[in-house]
Amino acid sequence: MASENRALAGPLGECCTKFVQHTGEAKGVVEELAGAKMYVSYPPTKADKYERIIFYWPDVFGPFFINSQLIMDYFASKGYLVVAVDLFFGEPIQVRRTKPNFEIWSWIKPIRERADPLVPVWVDAVKERYGLPTTKYATVGYCFGGRDVMTLAATEWLTVAAFGHPSMIDESHFKALKSPLLMACAEIDETFSRESRHRAEEILVENKADYHIQVFSKVAHGFALRGNMDVPLERWAKEQSASSIIEWFDRFCK
Repeated sequence: MASENRALAGPLGECCTKFVQHTGEAKGVVEELAGAKMYVSYPPTKADKYERIIFYWPDVFGPFFINSQLIMDYFASKGYLVVAVDLFFGEPIQVRRTKPNFEIWSWIKPIRERADPLVPVWVDAVKERYGLPTTKYATVGYCFGGRDVMTLAATEWLTVAAFGHPSMIDESHFKALKSPLLMACAEIDETFSRESRHRAEEILVENKADYHIQVFSKVAHGFALRGNMDVPLERWAKEQSASSIIEWFDRFCK
């Protein structure tokens, strides 16, 4: 008998650790809030408070990895304040896997358990420091960060959400969805399979949700953040995904 709350995006695997490091200069800054470090990328017009804020949830390489910083800077260039907290507490996967006897699930499980209570505290602190009563809040995450996207997307205050190739989410996350959701998906993805994607779509249809699903052919899990920019197809898919996410956010964050 099938579980009543079936996992749709599975636990982290080898596909979640493969990457090509991108090149560029980060424009944001590292700050501290709610006892945690965070990357902050400011829009062209800097202010004390902002009308549009993006909560960004990175993959296991963390918010200080150049790939994440560059895509956050891109989102910020489109008129959003973009913030990302370090849920890995200074030890993302590129640090931890250099140590003896590293095993991804043994590492990530306590990270997730420690991160879960930090998320709402940090989110509230961001809203207090940077938000206005009229602020529109968006959220986007990749792989590990997909679960945090779905957590925020179940609240009443979030305006819009998006994720790319998520992990560790189940049917209940889609059933609880209250925000419009964009899903950027890879054709080749053992973590968020075609079957799981179709089941997620069924739930969204049943609940009459606002959603948009993109499936990029011939690319794999991680394409939207860690693809090889020397391969034209992978560069196009990554850039198209980022552009589509901003267009999706702009639609609801007028």
